[in-house]
Amino acid sequence: MTTSLFSPIDIGAIRLTNRIVMAPLTRMRAPEQIPTALMTTYYQQRASAGLIIAEASQISPQGIGYPATPGLYNDEQVAGWKKITAAVHAQGGHIFAQLWHVGRISHPDLHHGELPVAPSAITPKGQAVTPSGYQPFVMPRALAIEEIPGIVNQYQVAAKNALEAGFDGVEVHSANGYLLDQFLRDGTNKRTDSYGGSMANRARFLLDVLEAVISVCGAERTGLRLSPSGTFNDISDSDPVTFFSYLLGELNRFNLAYLHIVDALEGDIRHGAKTIDIAILRHAFKGILITCGGYDQARAEQTLAAGLADAVAFGQLYIANPDLVERFKQNAELNQPDPSTFYGGNEKGYTDYPFLAA
Repeated sequence: MTTSLFSPIDIGAIRLTNRIVMAPLTRMRAPEQIPTALMTTYYQQRASAGLIIAEASQISPQGIGYPATPGLYNDEQVAGWKKITAAVHAQGGHIFAQLWHVGRISHPDLHHGELPVAPSAITPKGQAVTPSGYQPFVMPRALAIEEIPGIVNQYQVAAKNALEAGFDGVEVHSANGYLLDQFLRDGTNKRTDSYGGSMANRARFLLDVLEAVISVCGAERTGLRLSPSGTFNDISDSDPVTFFSYLLGELNRFNLAYLHIVDALEGDIRHGAKTIDIAILRHAFKGILITCGGYDQARAEQTLAAGLADAVAFGQLYIANPDLVERFKQNAELNQPDPSTFYGGNEKGYTDYPFLAA
């Protein structure tokens, strides 16, 4: 049978009815870091996706980098997510949590004056999003080696909380210049201890986290997101092809539910990214591969037909088209997303995008 976006697929312990994945999308509509009823409506509307990967959720207060983003570290958050997962499951959908620590991509205003943390004390270029608006990033505090096991444990606890909240599994967020990605890359990791220097040392923190999460969820309910070609959040590596080829080889022993790759984006290329062809990553990784990064339906179908990925995740198209699966099936016109409503606000640009007429 020809593989298409509408073909079913087994991802770890879950059988998906199609290969159309809703990418994790930060929307900043969780005041006090607690999921809301409005978020329940938003996710329920999009439950026809083969898999929803929920917006990134902090594993701890230290992991916060943006206002009004949800967490998975206290009982109120778990209770809020329970309503969302139940609503998605009631529609026959599947949903994974995404576990997040932003590292240096934060600001003291989000941490009661405390500095953000990072592998090394290097100030990122750009501005932080704070409750009072944009502010320049500050120099982060380098994590002491004895602090790292505690953060690994926070990932493990957040994974337990995700299962308690009814998620079908979790995705470890190690992309887009956040904490785990900062440890992977030699542009941000200048450590001289066992978490820096060699490829094995730079990979150690992520592999420790994966082992901790798998001990709770099982490999069949654990996914991972990477952005090997990414430059977002001032991230870089001197030789990403060699490093990520090595890392994916290490990942093969985990038998993950899937690996989720953020493909090179226009902005990455514009910022001088050393891009990695998806074919190289496909060859290195032996499991289920999801790709994302500005795909439309035609490019997604071509990617699946070429065997370069097993499923494709869509971001902005899912913001504006809650019934994206049906629109793809009918080759129907797509709603256009409104970038002014992407981050923060109410139902406008969130739950009010129209469905196809019945």
